Amino acid sequence: MGKTVVITGSSRGIGFGLALRFLERECNVVLNGSSSETTLKAMEQLQRYNRNVAGVTADISTPEGITQLYDEAVRHFGRVDIWINNAGITHDMRNAWELGHRTISRVVDVNIEGVMYGTIIPFRQMKLQNEGKIFNMEGLGSDGFMLNGMTVYGTTKSAITYFTRSFAREARGTSVQIGTLSPGMVVTDLLRTTVNDGSAESQKKKKFFNMMADDVETVSTFLCGRILASTAPSPRIRWLTKPRMLGKILISPFRKTDLFS
Repeated sequence: MGKTVVITGSSRGIGFGLALRFLERECNVVLNGSSSETTLKAMEQLQRYNRNVAGVTADISTPEGITQLYDEAVRHFGRVDIWINNAGITHDMRNAWELGHRTISRVVDVNIEGVMYGTIIPFRQMKLQNEGKIFNMEGLGSDGFMLNGMTVYGTTKSAITYFTRSFAREARGTSVQIGTLSPGMVVTDLLRTTVNDGSAESQKKKKFFNMMADDVETVSTFLCGRILASTAPSPRIRWLTKPRMLGKILISPFRKTDLFS
């Protein structure tokens, strides 16, 4: 019987791509969306795997939502072997002082508290079963990179990198792996929001992303394989490494790609 994998925020984007890759490797997958509509739509796209996939609508920014998701996964497949905190939301590209209180609070709730609960609650259960893997998704800001208009989002991702590394330090001596996933620049709806206004600045960013970004299938295939194979206590799985970035720069004059078409 294959491993059981729970992926938060997996009704689309990189989360959905990961779900598909794990299913192709005969794992059981629990999809998660923030609404019944998005969850159902994702489930319909995976109908051929209906015996190996379940969908759970839950608000993962709360401990109640994480607990519900974990319990439903166990009800469907008996246990959870791998938990991936992928869910994250962004905001309009505006200076931090131009964002409303509700917007900031929601981004912080989902991107920070959701990952904290999504690490602590599965960890407690995996520690009891003496086995498991938990991975938290990094993003813009995790490595200190700054982009005007994305300060709040970048702050949440920076916080998650620290939290994961520190949690992994505390979890030493247990049989639960605590790691991070760094997908690099992936063309998803989240990335498209940064280049969708048609301005000269957006065109400049689009040119840069066409040089450095990758599609969901490429990145999710790489991450899935590394997650299943990982054995280190606190693995850091990175797609866009410095050598890979250099390679992209070197071949960019000969590569005509439009990832946004």
